[in-house]
Amino acid sequence: MAAVVFRDAEGRLLTVRKNGTSKFMLPGGKLEPGESAAEAAVREVAEELGVRLRVEELALLGEFEGDAANEPGHLLRSTVFTWAGEVAPDAAAEIAELRWASPGEIADGAEFAPLTRECVVPAL
Repeated sequence: MAAVVFRDAEGRLLTVRKNGTSKFMLPGGKLEPGESAAEAAVREVAEELGVRLRVEELALLGEFEGDAANEPGHLLRSTVFTWAGEVAPDAAAEIAELRWASPGEIADGAEFAPLTRECVVPAL
């Protein structure tokens, strides 16, 4: 898995909820064969949000492991990047809803994915 942290001027993080799920998470997804984590992050963001990034614009935040948000009993490993700049995302592909949330809202909110809440927010 690969994901990207986008922040707005107030420091809120962009989270997404995929179709048929209840948890909000960072935009991103699974790597395709032969794809690097950064390449997957760029591709997934383009598919899910219509936002075009370049690999060299990403900064590695870290590699994290946590409970999968929508698959109880499964662990998820994700490489998470940050990106600096303003975005105007549109929900596309499998994205049902976009939500900007403060780090405090995410840390305290059960509606956010465990990996985002327990690993990414503290790393920021």
